[in-house]
Amino acid sequence: MTATLEAAAALETDEAAARLYHQRSPRLRAASPDAAAAELAEISTSVRRDILTTIQSAGMGHVGGDLSVTDLMVTALWGTLRMHPDEPGHPQRDRFILSKGHCAAALYSTLASCGFFPRERLSEFMAPLSPLNGHPARLKVPGVETNSGPLGHGLPVATGCALGARLRGEDWRTIVVLGDGELQEGSNWEAAMSASHYGLGNLTAVVDRNRLQQGARTEDTNALTPLDQKWASFGWEVRVIDGHDHRAIKEAYAPSTTGRPVAVIANTVKGKGVSFIEDRVEWHHKVPTDEQVHLALQELNQ
Repeated sequence: MTATLEAAAALETDEAAARLYHQRSPRLRAASPDAAAAELAEISTSVRRDILTTIQSAGMGHVGGDLSVTDLMVTALWGTLRMHPDEPGHPQRDRFILSKGHCAAALYSTLASCGFFPRERLSEFMAPLSPLNGHPARLKVPGVETNSGPLGHGLPVATGCALGARLRGEDWRTIVVLGDGELQEGSNWEAAMSASHYGLGNLTAVVDRNRLQQGARTEDTNALTPLDQKWASFGWEVRVIDGHDHRAIKEAYAPSTTGRPVAVIANTVKGKGVSFIEDRVEWHHKVPTDEQVHLALQELNQ
């Protein structure tokens, strides 16, 4: 009963981690991509370690996609957006949305690294009554802007956020990260048309282009190529990058140069950082053994 009650406890700010974030993040945001890259890579490695131990503790999770999206998420939250871990509802905050909500372990690990809640609470991932559900819930986890999990919802919500900033005359930005397999949902393209129609230059959509989805490769399921031309045809400013190059990611997250919404197609590797998980379809939803976690942590510590 005690463990259950502890798991149900509300998530509070990690004040020490939040203070560090407020010291470090503005410097990373202001730094050149070259200057920031090594530090962002260091944070990403730490987050990857937390992802592995979090999934190990829970006995479930989506480790492949978590590891592919880590660099994109860390660069957004630490090196690009104005976040307020000690005041998650700050009206001038930038908005970050993870549309591929099944990769919740990556989101929670990144939020914890910023101080939205203590890293120790990651051990409660998917525990009974834990706020750290398998899919993020806005009313349970500080830093989560919208519930996500059912695919195809994040970009429509992000479009609404960006339009809301426009209507209010505010300067906050919205970044949304989508899976590439998720783009097979038609709601994404309705939102893409709307964002282009309204000229939402304050919106950036990032595609985690790891070319794998549950059970198969994206191109074998429902081909997306040529993905850059598809986004361009919808009126978006398109940037194609290496999704594990922190310098390239930070550059790609720069504001729109055309007044149009920005689509970043980030070529990534599912399971990035762990050799026996990389680019393996079976690791979409598979839990590493204790021995495999030990080996993975050794690789990440090199």
